[in-house]
Amino acid sequence: MRTTFPQYKVQFERNVSYFGISHTVKKEIDISIVSGKDRFAVELKYPTNGQYPEQLYSFVKDIKFMEQLKEQGFSKTFTMVLVKDRPFYEGKDNSGIYDYFRGSKVVQGRIYKPTGQLKNSDFIDVAGVHRIDWRLLDDRRRYFIVEI
Repeated sequence: MRTTFPQYKVQFERNVSYFGISHTVKKEIDISIVSGKDRFAVELKYPTNGQYPEQLYSFVKDIKFMEQLKEQGFSKTFTMVLVKDRPFYEGKDNSGIYDYFRGSKVVQGRIYKPTGQLKNSDFIDVAGVHRIDWRLLDDRRRYFIVEI
């Protein structure tokens, strides 16, 4: 991309402080792209070690992070998730955190951490309304992209 679009500065794992931003749910942007006044941010996830409820919560955290960057002046932000394990997008339990990714609930409002000691007191408030639309990549993998 750097040779194809030399007007864009592409950086990986860029701390938010570089952009004069603080107080976000995460500190580093996976991919930042800057050209003049235009700033773009991308968060990527490819979980491979199970931990389904925890990973689903981290997807929510990425969405919130992208909302925060957009509120602080980024032109567009994206959360991109690729999975190979079926429990991320379907299963018998469609309650709690699973309903946002397996069921009909949109990612919006207060979403509680599904595990751990702080289960009922740790949460993320998502400002926007984000529908998770799993798409087939191939016979084993699915992905979704949330643009903010």
